[in-house]
Amino acid sequence: MYEIFFGGWGNAKIAIRKNREKPEVIEQPYPNTLSAGEFKEFWITWYDGAVNIGLDDNPTPFLSWSDPAMLNGQFFGIRTGWGATGTWIIEDNWAGWRAPATTPWQEIHDSPGWNIGPPAPVGTTQPTWVPTSGTNIPPDAVPGGFDNEQLYIGRASHAGSVTPGKVVPSHGVCYVAWGGAEHGIPDYEVLTGCNPSWIPVLGDQVPDHAFPAGTSETGEQLFIGRAQHGDTVTVGKVQKSHKVCYIPYGGQEIAKENFEVMVL
Repeated sequence: MYEIFFGGWGNAKIAIRKNREKPEVIEQPYPNTLSAGEFKEFWITWYDGAVNIGLDDNPTPFLSWSDPAMLNGQFFGIRTGWGATGTWIIEDNWAGWRAPATTPWQEIHDSPGWNIGPPAPVGTTQPTWVPTSGTNIPPDAVPGGFDNEQLYIGRASHAGSVTPGKVVPSHGVCYVAWGGAEHGIPDYEVLTGCNPSWIPVLGDQVPDHAFPAGTSETGEQLFIGRAQHGDTVTVGKVQKSHKVCYIPYGGQEIAKENFEVMVL
């Protein structure tokens, strides 16, 4: 059995669970998933070894999980639980959705601004930084947050540093936090080929297996962090000596004392 949760954990996540077992096989922050004032649209597919979840009419999955032992699901049920109330509308005349054909690796490799090898097999942990620019997002880019759209993990060179930050596809830049401000860098790198985890931390308690992702202008190692800010989950940099995660947001460099660190 697959369980798909919309709005769990304080109305802040979408997650998939298999056979009632914890932890969830995959989850994605999505603040204010559900609303008491309006209907939210989602779609779910399960076939070809993958469970996909999408938003509205966007054909690109918001969350996708590949199951090597895919269950043959023939029935589904819905419920509103844990004290919540609400109404569901199930579309009964939807013709169905299938993922677009995968772009051949050679075509991707030859595309301007991309320099990648074949995607890492699902379930492996082979983090790779892919140089790119503008709106060219590699197909196996690692998601890291959400701000009205999926945010990806990136890094960029700025003022003598290599700083991890957030890639906003619609903006065509990687935003990094540096020197009190948010900087949008059009030429950047995107993290690909891995399935990381996130560990809540406070201050300088950076886990030993945190993934190093850059260096400050003074040579200090930087890690990938993220924090909730308003209705967003924003990716930024963790500088251990500063005991905070700096996120780029609204033109500013914002320090967060409570945050998550990416680990592999």
